[in-house]
Amino acid sequence: MAAALLACAALITTTATTAQAADLNDPRLKDIAMQIVSSAENSTLDWKSQFGYIEDIGDGRGYTAGIIGFCSGTGDMLDLVELYQQRKPGNVLAKYLPALRRVNGTDSHSGLDPNYTKDWKTAAKDSAFKAAQESERDRVYFNPAVKQGKADGVRALGQFAYYDAIVMHGDGGDRLSFSSIRKRALGKAKPPSQGGNETTWLNAFMDARVWAMKQEPEHENTTRVDTAQRVWLKAGNLDLNTPLKWKVYGQSFEIK
Repeated sequence: MAAALLACAALITTTATTAQAADLNDPRLKDIAMQIVSSAENSTLDWKSQFGYIEDIGDGRGYTAGIIGFCSGTGDMLDLVELYQQRKPGNVLAKYLPALRRVNGTDSHSGLDPNYTKDWKTAAKDSAFKAAQESERDRVYFNPAVKQGKADGVRALGQFAYYDAIVMHGDGGDRLSFSSIRKRALGKAKPPSQGGNETTWLNAFMDARVWAMKQEPEHENTTRVDTAQRVWLKAGNLDLNTPLKWKVYGQSFEIK
């Protein structure tokens, strides 16, 4: 009987540990991550309504669009439309590929105006285009963030902090990219995989992220760290357990 009870206790402990170790690949947590990013990028938790979003927000990156802010000036929008063309040749955006290649690296709309925004919204009604957006989100942003988070030994909150940083800063190798932010943090602390404390490490990473944000006028509002990620970190919510409450850019949000 005693042995059976011990075995049962061990099973319960193992199950609890496994549950605690859930990362952003868990569908529920991935959806939560998307809602939090959408609160900052689109002022709504309804990220699935943002496939057709498109505007020039004046940040020097041309048009920003879709569920994760693909930009005509940074290459990820071009990659997305190329993928869409591969999956559905002759789609409504295919004719813009030459222009997207020309404006890459600039804030120009040359060859895109006046109908690109209208055609983007038309494409966003196509399930193939929606699937392409999710594929590129995962390939360029989500999967690299989760992979690095796991390698560093951080749980869901840390993985989300990485994801949000890659969404905003990209990982192109410049001094404000995700990798550079992480390298800056390594000068102050060690991640759990190197024997460091998870909370100490994430504080160092968030400090480095805030520094990077303040280097660019369009990103100098740091509330998506200060009144969101940092709030959960201070509360010890390393697994992003709900309910979650936060503020970003002056707006309040909650996931129950």
